[in-house]
Amino acid sequence: MNAFNLNAMGRIASASALPVAMLVVVALMVVPVTPLILDISFIVNIMVSLLILMVALQASKPLDFSAFPTVLLLATLFRLALNVASTRVVLVSGHEGTHAAGQVIEAFGQVLIGGDYVVGLFVFFVLMIINLVVITKGAGRVSEVSARFTLDALPGKQMAIDADLNAGLVTPDEAKARRQEVATEADFYGSMDGASKFVKGDAVAGLLILFVNIIGGLILGVFSHGLSFSEAGSVYVTLAIGDALVAQIPALLLSIAAAAIVTRVTSPFDLSGQIGSQFSAPHIWFAVSGILAMLGMIPAMPQMLFLPAAAICFAVGWQRRRMKELAEDVPPPAEPAPDPHHIAWSDVTATSPCMLEIGYALVPLVDERRGSPLMTRITGIRRQLSRELGFVIPAVKVVDDLSLPGNAYRISVAGVIVGEDEVFPNEMLALDSGDLLHTVQGRPCKDPTFGLDALWIPKTSQNDAIAAGYTVVDPSTVMATHLNNSIIGAASELFGIDDAQALIDTLKAHYPQLAQNLAPQGYPLPRIAALCRALLVERVPLRDFRKIAEAMVGLIGQQLTDADLVESVRQRIGALIIQTIVPSRMPLPVVTFTPDIEVLLNQAVRANPGAEWPFEHGMSMKIVEQIGEAVEPLLLSTRSFALVASPICRSALSRLVRATFPDVAVISYLEIPANKQTEIVATIGAEVPRLGHDSDQYMEGQLP
Repeated sequence: MNAFNLNAMGRIASASALPVAMLVVVALMVVPVTPLILDISFIVNIMVSLLILMVALQASKPLDFSAFPTVLLLATLFRLALNVASTRVVLVSGHEGTHAAGQVIEAFGQVLIGGDYVVGLFVFFVLMIINLVVITKGAGRVSEVSARFTLDALPGKQMAIDADLNAGLVTPDEAKARRQEVATEADFYGSMDGASKFVKGDAVAGLLILFVNIIGGLILGVFSHGLSFSEAGSVYVTLAIGDALVAQIPALLLSIAAAAIVTRVTSPFDLSGQIGSQFSAPHIWFAVSGILAMLGMIPAMPQMLFLPAAAICFAVGWQRRRMKELAEDVPPPAEPAPDPHHIAWSDVTATSPCMLEIGYALVPLVDERRGSPLMTRITGIRRQLSRELGFVIPAVKVVDDLSLPGNAYRISVAGVIVGEDEVFPNEMLALDSGDLLHTVQGRPCKDPTFGLDALWIPKTSQNDAIAAGYTVVDPSTVMATHLNNSIIGAASELFGIDDAQALIDTLKAHYPQLAQNLAPQGYPLPRIAALCRALLVERVPLRDFRKIAEAMVGLIGQQLTDADLVESVRQRIGALIIQTIVPSRMPLPVVTFTPDIEVLLNQAVRANPGAEWPFEHGMSMKIVEQIGEAVEPLLLSTRSFALVASPICRSALSRLVRATFPDVAVISYLEIPANKQTEIVATIGAEVPRLGHDSDQYMEGQLP
């Protein structure tokens, strides 16, 4: 029989054991049992209680015994069922003698209490006080407080997990496991808060059952079986005390287990290892030895007891000190000396494609002791951009660079510097909103992100600047905004083949047939990654990758170049592109070209098919100049719009415009959905008379 069959049989046996156990518990309550079965059940009860106690003591953290609340409930039900069964046997057969209720009850009623039921009563009451007043009450209070603090800390722990995931410190699977552990911990302490009430109720029930057995036994013995009051008291009180003790001792073990679980502190050691590691300091044992020796010197004290105890403590302390010295004398394994001629890959490669280098004066912005305001904003930026762009933005590595001026910073993406400026951590940046009531004193500068006029002002002038109409932001916000804009502009540099594979894997989980037709059957992975990068270059997000994949699958079989594939996909996902420019219910503001200029642009592309820059230099300068005259008023008014061109020249025109106006979207007529309303807000070349389109005029770059 192989291991798989054995595991399957084990799971089947475990699944069927619990229902059978519950049937046994019910049977003990309603079906009369013999003294032999009762003895076996009592021994099983003690065995189960000891097992639970041992598991609780060996747990490294409370969640290692996450089933404890349910196990505690089942053990309590089993013990109460035994109380019902034993009460029935004691009351029915008690007049026959102490042996009538079984050997276990007789042993606890005679041997453990010496045959004196009065002593037995006091022993039982002492156990009740210990269990109910001390252990159970304390464990219940600890459970209640632990549950309250665990639930209060739940949102913070979940946010910390999300922050670690966004920072790239944990994988998605690790984050999922940590979230599950946090949820399980909250459920565990909530369950323990309620389970402690079972232990308390069980202790009270044991006391009531004792009185029922005593009073019921006296009544039945005297009036039903003709025993004298003293005979009935001797038999039934002994049996009642034995029954109570045989149930109370397992209850005490379970109470200790519950208290040990809820008072555990997470540690790599079990309870004995944790206690041993914390009591291993030699000076502690020497101090105890000295105190015991001084007590032993007092004439009235028993020297023969105190002095040996002091000697034992001194010996333990001496042995612990010797072990510590030996451990310190063992030299750590020597690390091999670095080869001065060896150059490792870690010396020449960056660990993250996104880097933020800061001068020494900006270190407080990332200091954890001061709240790390910049790191918190960077995490938020990565989360937001990942959601907007459709792929996970890698972690931003922040390093201090002594070669930079103190207040300077530099942003690099894929090894290329995409932004740099300086901020002053003890000042505020006041941006000119264009509608100022009056000016304030400050150091003039330009906003690093948008190039707006701004001032660096003292923090004490913040309220005055706001009242004057300035928009005031702190240094960490200035750097975070600049970083955000830089990452958006260089998003295509962050997207690689691994990210493309991650998109396909996510697609496969929800649309397996589409993913199968996309790759590897339809397109090789590098070509998919290249198309995604081409879309990101023009700020087309990948968050709805299913639409992009469907467009690509629909083009399988057509012999298209990479550039033609990008244009064809754009035409099929035009609705996605348009909604990144304006909301769905608003008409699309467009800037168009006159037919003359558009013909010139198309001719240039046809004359240089596949060229990166098909336009002649003079022609390019003229195009950019006229586009600037048309779009700058729209950019200053922060109005969303698109520059619309022919599908033939759209790609080349987009590269030309993007170099000067990176925020201007260039689309083709075929990307606009048929049901989308448009509004022409400007026409480039509208005031220029129509020119002929002979080749000489084009080749010379004569553009109206």
